[in-house]
Amino acid sequence: MRQRWPARLWIVRHGQSAGNVARAEAAAAGEEMIDIAVRDVDVPLSALGEAQAAALGHWFAGLGPEERPEVIVSSSYLRARQTAEAVCGRLPDACGVRGPIIDERLREREFGILDRLTGDGIRARFPDQAEHRALLGKFYHRPPGGESWADVILRLRSALDTISLHHADRRVLIVCHQVVVLCLRYILEELDEDGILRIDREAGVLNCGVCEYEFEPDDARACMPRLVRYNFAAPLIEDHAPLTAEPDAIRGAR
Repeated sequence: MRQRWPARLWIVRHGQSAGNVARAEAAAAGEEMIDIAVRDVDVPLSALGEAQAAALGHWFAGLGPEERPEVIVSSSYLRARQTAEAVCGRLPDACGVRGPIIDERLREREFGILDRLTGDGIRARFPDQAEHRALLGKFYHRPPGGESWADVILRLRSALDTISLHHADRRVLIVCHQVVVLCLRYILEELDEDGILRIDREAGVLNCGVCEYEFEPDDARACMPRLVRYNFAAPLIEDHAPLTAEPDAIRGAR
């Protein structure tokens, strides 16, 4: 039976957001709450994030016509859409009339009652949740009203099925979020909990860093994705855009 996969798949975290900056400032000040005045879905890119997104678009545009993305799919969150639109500005043929394809299943992990809290804030205001998370581990811990990593993986399996159904044999770029990048790696590489958490511990996911997969031909039978590169920073380095990898939530609370 013929395998249905994109010909090539890029997965990119959005550029630095105003939320990344606010979280870093709150953590440095020892604050319990993160000073963000809008919903997580509406948090925009920072000025640096806009420069990173522009650099990413410039890099993709520099690839040959038979190498660059043909389809761009984005999380519905503003910071991801802004990043995808910056790439679309350089690659109009990869976007429809309305811009990139928006898929809400690629959205950031939902934090529920822990939203806008730093690690210190969670321990101070919800010590039971901090204890429960320490027991379960962040892969399976689901805060009230929020999601675990396993919950995110469930919706991402569905999103990948849709991408494979509609965009088989095409070159596809996904623009999403830190935990989503990691959870997509979990699915594509058939990792286990220990494997993906080890990758998470090794390094933060770079804003606008490139994760890239290619796929074996059908006659290889398995047609497994092959990781070509991860956290690839050349698009930013070439345009002299600073590298950032602030977590979307405080690392200890994520």
